[in-house]
Amino acid sequence: MSVEPIILQQLPTDLSKDRLPQHVAVIMDGNGRWAKNQGKPRIIGHQKGVDVLKDLLRCCKDWGIPALTAYAFSTENWGRPHGEVQFLMTLFERVLRRELQEMKAENVKIRFVGNLQDLPASLRQEIDRSMEDTKNNQGIQFTVATNYGGRHEIIQACQRSPPK
Repeated sequence: MSVEPIILQQLPTDLSKDRLPQHVAVIMDGNGRWAKNQGKPRIIGHQKGVDVLKDLLRCCKDWGIPALTAYAFSTENWGRPHGEVQFLMTLFERVLRRELQEMKAENVKIRFVGNLQDLPASLRQEIDRSMEDTKNNQGIQFTVATNYGGRHEIIQACQRSPPK
């Protein structure tokens, strides 16, 4: 994911609104590497990634794209250094708290998918509050995939399958 801000808020004239996707998904990856390549701490990259995601959400909303999914924290991310994981959880919580009123005002409906049980209780509380406070919004559907992973998803699906 590039960390340069998106300035486009009006649909470029050479794009047809009829040909835009109905759902855009992004994997938030590479922010730490970007920061490192800039000679900055990894956390600066994560903060810039949040800014880019906010710009992308607004762009999708302005262009009439009805759904955006951000893959924000995979199960593999738990293997990062403890301080970085702790920072990401705190950043996640702080951004939710700070941006919720604006997202409500802009009619954004927020959803979270993934295994949320392993997240810190305070973050789960902010997640629940954001989903509850935006559940009736009719604007863009913003889904955040959190604590997700291919292996984990397969195991969960198998555990949910009824025995034969």
